[in-house]
Amino acid sequence: MLARLLKTSASAFKGVAAPKRNLSVYIKDRPGADPNPPAELTKHANKAFYNPDLDMDDVIQDNIKLYGREKPDELDYSDVWDSTYENVFSPEYFYHSFFCGWIYTLETEYTINYPYEKGPISPFFRGEHALRRYQTGEERCIACKLCQSACPARAITIETEPRPDNSRRTVRYDIDMTKCIYCGFCQEACPVDAIVEGPNYEFSAYVHEDLLYDKYKLLENGDRWDCLLYTSPSPRDS
Repeated sequence: MLARLLKTSASAFKGVAAPKRNLSVYIKDRPGADPNPPAELTKHANKAFYNPDLDMDDVIQDNIKLYGREKPDELDYSDVWDSTYENVFSPEYFYHSFFCGWIYTLETEYTINYPYEKGPISPFFRGEHALRRYQTGEERCIACKLCQSACPARAITIETEPRPDNSRRTVRYDIDMTKCIYCGFCQEACPVDAIVEGPNYEFSAYVHEDLLYDKYKLLENGDRWDCLLYTSPSPRDS
């Protein structure tokens, strides 16, 4: 059915030519148009939309610019070399970098020979955790669990038991160093400066289990770095 309809439509319009538009009529009838247009109109396919003000062919042929540089009328080896030198080497950047390189070689060397040389550490640096003791050797921690509550990463786990004098002591104090974000909230929440973050930053390990610190590991760190740990004075130290 569709093929028959298309065949009928084709036979109905067979022999009917489309009307040709006289483009010169549109140009001559345009207000202010020249009745005898110049020969430039013959090079445009659609003469109805030709505007001499937008014809930039002559301007481009007379003044061709590439990246802001004028193209000469006749090329020779010197012109090719100058263009290649400016585009490839970019002297405005090359000589600046070359000059700065010589200046920087004369400056003071800031590189240190790590690990034999180490840079200064801020007194507010937060590194490896440690549990401190009193001068008598007694543990400072009173098992209040404020550090566990203040830890945003939930890296601290504490278990307690009562002492003979009805006070509490920690039987488990674990810190997962892979969870810790070193925010310092634990040492700020501690009322007796038991848990602190020391100056040590060289405690990398090959296995994850080595970064799971228990109470004895933290006490060992406290004994090692106690002379470098800054804490506020405690009544028990007096």
